[in-house]
Amino acid sequence: MKFNPGKKLLSILAVLTLTLVTTDGVSTASSPPPAPVLPNPVLVYMGQEYYEANGKQWTRYKYSVFNLQEYPNEMFAAAPELPPCGTNTKSSRTWVDIFTSDGKRLYGFCALGNRDGLGRLWFAAERQAIPPSWIYIEINDRKTNTKYKSNLAETTD
Repeated sequence: MKFNPGKKLLSILAVLTLTLVTTDGVSTASSPPPAPVLPNPVLVYMGQEYYEANGKQWTRYKYSVFNLQEYPNEMFAAAPELPPCGTNTKSSRTWVDIFTSDGKRLYGFCALGNRDGLGRLWFAAERQAIPPSWIYIEINDRKTNTKYKSNLAETTD
Protein backbone atom coordinates (compact mmCIF):
# COMPACT_ATOMS: atom_id res chain seq x y z
CA MET A 1 0.00 0.00 0.00
CA LYS A 2 1.40 3.31 -1.06
CA PHE A 3 1.35 6.38 1.28
CA ASN A 4 -0.70 9.20 -0.22
CA PRO A 5 -0.07 12.52 1.67
CA GLY A 6 -2.99 14.27 -0.03
CA LYS A 7 -5.44 11.56 1.00
CA LYS A 8 -4.05 11.59 4.56
CA LEU A 9 -4.45 15.38 4.79
CA LEU A 10 -7.98 15.15 3.44
CA SER A 11 -8.85 12.56 6.12
CA ILE A 12 -7.45 14.76 8.90
CA LEU A 13 -9.41 17.77 7.65
CA ALA A 14 -12.60 15.71 7.48
CA VAL A 15 -12.14 14.54 11.10
CA LEU A 16 -11.43 18.10 12.30
CA THR A 17 -14.46 19.46 10.45
CA LEU A 18 -16.69 16.73 11.89
CA THR A 19 -15.33 17.44 15.38
CA LEU A 20 -16.02 21.17 15.08
CA VAL A 21 -19.51 20.62 13.71
CA THR A 22 -20.50 18.19 16.47
CA THR A 23 -19.00 20.19 19.35
CA ASP A 24 -20.27 23.53 18.07
CA GLY A 25 -23.81 22.41 18.80
CA VAL A 26 -23.03 21.68 22.46
CA SER A 27 -24.94 24.22 24.51
CA THR A 28 -23.27 25.99 27.38
CA ALA A 29 -26.38 28.05 28.11
CA SER A 30 -27.35 25.76 31.00
CA SER A 31 -23.99 26.37 32.66
CA PRO A 32 -23.82 29.62 34.60
CA PRO A 33 -21.23 32.08 33.40
CA PRO A 34 -18.09 32.09 35.49
CA ALA A 35 -18.23 34.41 38.48
CA PRO A 36 -16.52 37.71 37.77
CA VAL A 37 -13.02 37.98 39.11
CA LEU A 38 -13.08 40.65 41.79
CA PRO A 39 -10.06 42.60 43.02
CA ASN A 40 -8.83 42.39 46.56
CA PRO A 41 -10.18 45.19 48.72
CA VAL A 42 -8.02 48.29 49.13
CA LEU A 43 -8.40 49.23 52.80
CA VAL A 44 -7.97 52.88 53.79
CA TYR A 45 -7.72 54.30 57.32
CA MET A 46 -10.29 57.10 57.76
CA GLY A 47 -9.59 58.29 61.30
CA GLN A 48 -10.63 57.84 64.92
CA GLU A 49 -13.74 58.63 66.87
CA TYR A 50 -13.99 58.79 70.66
CA TYR A 51 -17.14 57.72 72.47
CA GLU A 52 -18.45 56.34 75.73
CA ALA A 53 -20.44 53.14 76.16
CA ASN A 54 -21.29 51.07 79.22
CA GLY A 55 -19.37 53.49 81.43
CA LYS A 56 -16.12 53.04 79.47
CA GLN A 57 -14.18 55.34 77.14
CA TRP A 58 -13.59 53.89 73.66
CA THR A 59 -11.77 54.71 70.45
CA ARG A 60 -13.39 53.67 67.20
CA TYR A 61 -10.91 53.12 64.34
CA LYS A 62 -12.71 53.81 61.06
CA TYR A 63 -11.93 52.36 57.62
CA SER A 64 -13.24 52.36 54.10
CA VAL A 65 -12.70 50.06 51.14
CA PHE A 66 -11.45 52.37 48.39
CA ASN A 67 -12.67 50.08 45.59
CA LEU A 68 -16.02 49.13 47.14
CA GLN A 69 -17.82 49.88 43.85
CA GLU A 70 -16.10 46.81 42.37
CA TYR A 71 -18.20 44.53 44.60
CA PRO A 72 -21.75 43.75 43.43
CA ASN A 73 -24.57 44.57 45.85
CA GLU A 74 -25.88 41.00 45.44
CA MET A 75 -22.93 39.82 47.52
CA PHE A 76 -24.42 41.59 50.54
CA ALA A 77 -28.06 40.51 50.17
CA ALA A 78 -29.72 38.57 52.99
CA ALA A 79 -28.95 34.87 52.73
CA PRO A 80 -31.30 32.91 55.02
CA GLU A 81 -30.27 29.68 53.24
CA LEU A 82 -26.74 30.04 54.66
CA PRO A 83 -25.80 29.53 58.33
CA PRO A 84 -26.88 32.40 60.59
CA CYS A 85 -24.66 34.93 62.28
CA GLY A 86 -25.47 34.22 65.92
CA THR A 87 -29.22 34.71 66.19
CA ASN A 88 -29.42 36.74 62.96
CA THR A 89 -31.06 34.31 60.53
CA LYS A 90 -31.09 36.95 57.77
CA SER A 91 -27.39 37.70 57.79
CA SER A 92 -25.83 38.56 54.47
CA ARG A 93 -24.25 36.24 51.96
CA THR A 94 -20.92 37.99 52.49
CA TRP A 95 -19.27 38.68 55.82
CA VAL A 96 -16.36 41.01 56.54
CA ASP A 97 -13.84 40.36 59.30
CA ILE A 98 -11.12 42.65 60.63
CA PHE A 99 -7.80 41.12 61.72
CA THR A 100 -4.55 42.30 63.25
CA SER A 101 -1.51 41.88 61.01
CA ASP A 102 -0.72 38.59 62.76
CA GLY A 103 -4.19 37.15 62.10
CA LYS A 104 -6.05 37.81 65.37
CA ARG A 105 -9.71 38.59 64.65
CA LEU A 106 -10.78 41.96 66.08
CA TYR A 107 -14.32 42.41 64.83
CA GLY A 108 -16.73 41.37 62.10
CA PHE A 109 -19.75 42.46 60.09
CA CYS A 110 -22.29 39.88 58.98
CA ALA A 111 -25.21 42.02 57.78
CA LEU A 112 -23.89 44.96 55.78
CA GLY A 113 -26.88 44.96 53.40
CA ASN A 114 -25.01 46.37 50.38
CA ARG A 115 -21.51 47.31 49.24
CA ASP A 116 -21.81 50.80 50.76
CA GLY A 117 -21.25 49.15 54.14
CA LEU A 118 -17.65 48.57 53.04
CA GLY A 119 -17.24 52.33 53.37
CA ARG A 120 -18.14 52.25 57.07
CA LEU A 121 -16.00 49.53 58.65
CA TRP A 122 -14.56 49.93 62.12
CA PHE A 123 -13.27 48.26 65.25
CA ALA A 124 -13.11 49.66 68.76
CA ALA A 125 -10.66 49.45 71.64
CA GLU A 126 -10.74 50.95 75.10
CA ARG A 127 -9.24 54.41 74.90
CA GLN A 128 -6.14 53.65 76.99
CA ALA A 129 -5.38 50.44 75.02
CA ILE A 130 -2.63 50.50 72.44
CA PRO A 131 -4.16 49.47 69.10
CA PRO A 132 -2.46 47.04 66.73
CA SER A 133 -0.11 48.84 64.35
CA TRP A 134 -1.63 47.32 61.23
CA ILE A 135 -4.89 45.59 60.35
CA TYR A 136 -6.46 43.96 57.30
CA ILE A 137 -9.90 42.73 56.32
CA GLU A 138 -11.21 39.61 54.67
CA ILE A 139 -14.38 39.72 52.61
CA ASN A 140 -15.85 36.22 52.71
CA ASP A 141 -18.45 35.40 50.04
CA ARG A 142 -20.06 32.42 51.73
CA LYS A 143 -22.09 31.46 48.65
CA THR A 144 -19.04 30.95 46.43
CA ASN A 145 -16.65 30.15 49.29
CA THR A 146 -14.32 32.91 48.07
CA LYS A 147 -12.26 35.19 50.30
CA TYR A 148 -10.77 38.52 49.32
CA LYS A 149 -7.96 39.77 51.56
CA SER A 150 -7.03 43.44 51.75
CA ASN A 151 -3.77 45.23 52.11
CA LEU A 152 -2.44 46.13 55.56
CA ALA A 153 -3.71 49.49 56.81
CA GLU A 154 -2.41 51.59 59.70
CA THR A 155 -4.41 52.40 62.81
CA THR A 156 -3.11 55.93 63.33
CA ASP A 157 -2.68 59.11 61.31
